[in-house]
Formats: sequence, C-alpha cells, structure tokens
Amino acid sequence: MYKEIDLTVKPEFVGEYKDGYPLISKESVLDWKMVTNEGCIVNLLDSKNRFIVKGYYGIQNKGYGWVLTQKKDEKIDADYFIKKIKSAIKYREDFFNDEGTTAFRVFNGEGDGVGGLTIDYFDGFYMLTWYSIGIYELKEEILQALKSVVDYKGIYQKKRFDAKGMYLNDADDFVCGDKAEAPIIVKENGVNFAIYLDDGPMVGVFLDQRDVRRTIRDKYAKGKTLLNTFSYTGAFSVFAALGGSSKTTSVDLANRSRNKTTEQFSINDIHVDKQDIIVEDVFNYFKYAVRKNLLFDMVVLDPPSFARSKKHTFSASKDYINLLKEAIQITNRGGVIVASTNSANFSMMTFRDFIFKAFKELNGKYTVEESFSLPKDFRVADNFKEGDYLKVVFIRKVK
Repeated sequence: MYKEIDLTVKPEFVGEYKDGYPLISKESVLDWKMVTNEGCIVNLLDSKNRFIVKGYYGIQNKGYGWVLTQKKDEKIDADYFIKKIKSAIKYREDFFNDEGTTAFRVFNGEGDGVGGLTIDYFDGFYMLTWYSIGIYELKEEILQALKSVVDYKGIYQKKRFDAKGMYLNDADDFVCGDKAEAPIIVKENGVNFAIYLDDGPMVGVFLDQRDVRRTIRDKYAKGKTLLNTFSYTGAFSVFAALGGSSKTTSVDLANRSRNKTTEQFSINDIHVDKQDIIVEDVFNYFKYAVRKNLLFDMVVLDPPSFARSKKHTFSASKDYINLLKEAIQITNRGGVIVASTNSANFSMMTFRDFIFKAFKELNGKYTVEESFSLPKDFRVADNFKEGDYLKVVFIRKVK
C-alpha cells in the first residue's frame, strides 16, 4: 500500500472537487512540495484540514493527477480497481455481445473513474495505455484487478508518458498471456481491420471514429468519389469502398501508409488497383488537385491536433479554417466534407465557427447534415466535459 499525503486545496477550487471534478490541476493545490514521487496517493483537504477527495499524483499534459474517490477511508488497492473495471465492463455489455464488432474501448480514463488509464479490447486481447508515471506506479494493482475480472488471450501495454520530453516505449509491449499474431484481424461493424499490438504507439485504427466510418459506408459513399486526407491506414477509405464508392483516394505523408492501407483493402477483398493510395504531404496534394481541376464528392479531414512536415506545420486550433478552405475548393457542389478533430483545446461550438468562417471567406454556402462526438464505449465523465474531445461534422457544400 502506498503512503498517503495530505495536500491543501486553494479555497476557490474546493467547490469543484466537491462537485465531482476529476482533474487535479497544478494551480489548485498549495503545497505540491510535499509530494516527491509520482504514484503516491494524495488526500485533498480544505483550509481547515477537512477531507474533500482522494486521488493520485501523476503529471501529464492535462494536469498533476486525478481524483479516485470521495470516500476518505477507501483504499486504492486491487479491490478498488476490480470494482472500477467490473463497472466499466457492465456498461459495455452490448459490445462484448456484438459479433460484428470485436474491437472497442473497455475503460476510458476518468470516464470510468481512473484518469490517465485506458484499456482497449481486440478480440480477446487487452491493451492498457498509461498516460503518466503516476498511474504506471499503480500498474501491479491494476493488472491484478484486470486479470481477476476478464478472460483474456493476452495483455499488452503502451506507455504514453514522457520523461524529460521523451516518450517511453518498451521494445516489447507484451505483458502476459499468449502473444498475438502480427497482425490479428478484428471486426468493426462487420469490416475487417489488421491490428498490430506490438508495433509502436499506434495499432492500426482509431476506435473512436467507429460511428463516423459506419455512417460514411451506410449513408454517403454509394456511387461517390472520396478523398481521405491524413489517411493513416485508410480506414475511412475501406468503409467508403465497402459502401459502394466509385473510387477512393487516400493521402498521407508517412511512407508506411501505402502498405498499411493496401493491407486493409486486401483483407476486406477490395481491389486495391481500383483505389488511389498516395504518399504525399496533404497540403501539397491540395495544390496538385487544384492545378489538375480535381473534384471529389466527399472529402474526409481528420488531421492530428498538431503535425509538422518539412514545409508545413499544422495546429488544429490555428490552422483548421485554412484546411477547410483547401477542402472546399476541391469538393463538388452538393458534395460532403467530413470535418473531424480530436483536439481538446476548443469546443464543438468553436469548431462549427471554424466551418462558418471558412465558407464565409470563400463566399460559399453549406448545410450541416449531422455531427458526432465520442461513441458510447469512450465514456465521458459528467463533470469533465472536456474529456469529450472528438468533434465530427458532416458538411454539405451548397455553393
């Protein structure tokens, strides 16, 4: 059991912790000097030494730790994590019972009561992702809890915390059980994905876009041409092709995107030679498309929050309006732009304002067809709406 340290909360922050706010911020605590080791359990007290909440100290980009319980006497041990994981699994029973989807999130950080930790499920394999040294220090208790609650083929992990600016990644992400094949084939709404559990920080698909991909396949793709920018392994292109798209074009700067996208097409019996897979800076491709008078019926924009190439630096909060303007110019009238961002730095209202400004600057007109945030398995805490980072808007270009 870890030593518990008492910390005093500044008066202006006491109310929000009592109301269930889960993030322990640097600014909210008076005496951080009391804490020396990440992973220690901290009791947050008011100025009169009255208990407010209990959490752990772990530095990540969002803050200095996470609240775990409002119960003073609750121990943060394996039994605590067993209760949390059981509750998370019960919430996702319908996913476990869906034969058409065998990859989803099992535990979503503060949404399931433990910030800084996610657990994903891939057809019997579990992937834990640790977002700070603090939560990683609680690894043994969490692993013990997971192994006691679920039947698993194997367990893997990713370390996404940094030390002195460097990401820490083991050469081998395997933890226990059986090692997975490379790749394993999982399903999402009946579509195959090749997943690599031990091949760097990303496994092959972003699970939070599940509802968006299904919508493209079922409602928008038939008979349409699609441009998939920042395409990664081509997941949107695969769903569009299976939805009857006349042709998909996938563009990504990473060299490995060609083979990865080819693989995803192939395991779904899609003729790769009828699709375009282009390794190129997306912004260069936009210029090329304008020169060649290329127009698309659908354009998917799903950039990283921040990206840098030799000639371009992209920040979602600063540059998304210009990205939209590039896409608008190569979208057919009546076509659809799927604008997406995973940036937590601005709201859906601000994102919709980006769309309004982009069309206004081009004297264009549009309608919003529908919008999406995180799917059910990416559970969001009621008192931490900023955790609902995903924003996706289907925009119909009228003019």
